[in-house]
Amino acid sequence: MRKFVLLIGTGLVAVLSVLAAPAGAQAATGTVTVIHGIPGLTVDVYVNNELTLEDFAPDTVTAPLELPAGTYQLAIRPANAAADSAPVLAGSATLPAGASASIGAHLDASGQPKLTVFVNDTSPLAAGNARLVVRHTAAAPAVDVLANGMPAFTNLTNPNEAKADLPAGTISAAVAAAGTTTPVIGPVDLTLPESTVTVVYAVGSREDATLHTLAQSIPVSTTPAPTSAPTPPADGQLPNTGSSTGWLVAIGLGTLAAGVIATRRFATR
Repeated sequence: MRKFVLLIGTGLVAVLSVLAAPAGAQAATGTVTVIHGIPGLTVDVYVNNELTLEDFAPDTVTAPLELPAGTYQLAIRPANAAADSAPVLAGSATLPAGASASIGAHLDASGQPKLTVFVNDTSPLAAGNARLVVRHTAAAPAVDVLANGMPAFTNLTNPNEAKADLPAGTISAAVAAAGTTTPVIGPVDLTLPESTVTVVYAVGSREDATLHTLAQSIPVSTTPAPTSAPTPPADGQLPNTGSSTGWLVAIGLGTLAAGVIATRRFATR
């Protein structure tokens, strides 16, 4: 019997501050997408004390929520818990005007639950192109992302991302332990539509054999077609146009008081 124990302490405060909005954004609103990648944990999500996501189940990717720019108070409670009960996790998130943000509830590399917020790169794409973003949000060590059987992004660690702009179309995608080509996820045919950012999240736990992917699709504008469109190199290596270093939201952890709010055990035989 293998047991996964989730312990979350009283008074855990995650202060989430988005670093920057896309250049030139003037809108008074921003969009937020929430991704639930923690296996076996169904929750209710409250925003400013209002129940916003009820019975939020694992493997759910919400539609983008358009919200006025500003700071929001977040509280996560076990599904069907009283609205005035102590939250499992509470904090605040600041959404700048014009930003497209994704909030991922997932496991860290050691299997502990956490929140990570990403700012999505919605800059214009060249005509005929798509943008692929891969985010490591699973309880697993460093991985390589394979495109058509060859390493495309290498040594990707939790909770980082890699991305590339490439011609729209279909590729065979898989995830393998870093330095190997034996897939632990996939391979699957991944369609990359033109003028779209496709974000793929690796979620779950390698130890518990629950690794899988979740996907998010974001339409973006295009620029005039270049004189010569880029073509993927024969070795399958994609042009990495950035990592999460400049895009991740800083997560500050405040006071961790004594006591335990919730203890959940998951057992597989």
